[in-house]
Amino acid sequence: MAYPHPFSVAPMMDWTTSECRQFHRLLSQRALLYTEMVTTGALIHGNAERFLRFEETEHPLSLQLGGSDPSGLAQCAQMAERWGYDEVNLNAGCPSDRVQNGMIGAILMGHAELVRDCLSAMRQATDIPVTLKHRIGIDDFDDYAFLRDFVGITAESGCDTYIVHARKAILSGLSPKENREIPPLDYERVKRLKADFPHLNIVINGGIKDHDTAQALIASGLDGVMLGREAYQNPLILQDVDPIYYGAAQPCPTQRSLKERYLDWIEQGFAAGTPLKYMARHTLGLFQGQIGARRFRRLLSEGMHRPDASPELIRRALHEVQLLDPQALSA
Repeated sequence: MAYPHPFSVAPMMDWTTSECRQFHRLLSQRALLYTEMVTTGALIHGNAERFLRFEETEHPLSLQLGGSDPSGLAQCAQMAERWGYDEVNLNAGCPSDRVQNGMIGAILMGHAELVRDCLSAMRQATDIPVTLKHRIGIDDFDDYAFLRDFVGITAESGCDTYIVHARKAILSGLSPKENREIPPLDYERVKRLKADFPHLNIVINGGIKDHDTAQALIASGLDGVMLGREAYQNPLILQDVDPIYYGAAQPCPTQRSLKERYLDWIEQGFAAGTPLKYMARHTLGLFQGQIGARRFRRLLSEGMHRPDASPELIRRALHEVQLLDPQALSA
């Protein structure tokens, strides 16, 4: 059976909140969306509802967990299923110093047997799919043999879906932002991984900025692509996801329908009590590259934090935007 999620939007701390995901759903009904990474401690000992709440419109949706204790991860996987998530994902790719100290993220790549045990515990605890996101290596453990052995050992858990960020992580000396930019991309290594593990779903992440590149990677044999910052900063790229990857119609095929759905979403959220800034901050790049986009961003940036900010700000900003290419979205 073909992997059902050929396109996904990456989990991004402080960015892929529920409001962000609701916004992305205006542009793609089919892309797999992810939460921000949530630690097991936050769910078990904190306010679980704060981290787990989502709207039904956000499906299909994956909960990304950070942790390294099999029993805690199993407990949180059960919580994901109870709350109605479609998938639960273990983070073995985040290079932040903060999470390393808790044995979370990319540091786990140096402990393949532990990751295997974590995935096994999660799979035994839930019936929803359990997946793994990781890098191609860490520090000096960055040859292909290390990556192959990591996947081979962890796959003993029965996990069959791997989302691979095609850069290694440098665990000391680079910031998370630098770790997204300085280590070179190596798409060929991810393709080789698929060749060696044809029975696994291998999804590639890292540096993908357009659909031509993404489609070429899938045509090479990979099962899917994941976009992160490009999808967030240039959200109109999501407009073509449903027709290209799923053979489905665009949710907003015209500029008018896009503006109307966007404004309706803002008005409904605001009426339900969501402060405008929580929604609007994720939409600053909506009209990137179009006439009026800079004015649109400036109006939102300057006005959305004011105590009296309302959907009227969005209405005013929308009047500034015109398309450069009338073929992209007709009026």
